[in-house]
Amino acid sequence: MSTDEMPPPTVSKTDEQWRAQLTPQEYAVLREAATERPFTGEYTDNHRTGVYRCRACGTELFRSDTKFESHCGWPSFFTPLAGDRVIERADTSLGMRRVEVLCANCHSHLGHVFEGEGYDTPTDQRYCINSISLTFDEDEPAR
Repeated sequence: MSTDEMPPPTVSKTDEQWRAQLTPQEYAVLREAATERPFTGEYTDNHRTGVYRCRACGTELFRSDTKFESHCGWPSFFTPLAGDRVIERADTSLGMRRVEVLCANCHSHLGHVFEGEGYDTPTDQRYCINSISLTFDEDEPAR
């Protein structure tokens, strides 16, 4: 979903409420579009099976079967769970042209998506997502 079609967030809180819920680092990334340092995030090297959720609101965003090794320092996925789970919008900050990825439910900053980088994925896209913007629910083992 692009920002041209961006509905208001389902989860809407004041800055004060977000600050009370999130740590200062989480707030900086999720609400102020900061970026965590590469290779420092909790999920960069996570290989367990499960679902990644928005840390701010709990929306399911990505499945582990779409995660791949990009060696860029952040968790990388080739597609979100569904197109309506994220919003993509132009980002011209830092003198670059990029596409920012937001949670569609609460409009929290997740990271950026890049296209055509030569990764051998079904979509040729790399959703480069800050670990700190995610939580992870591991799948229950099959019985």
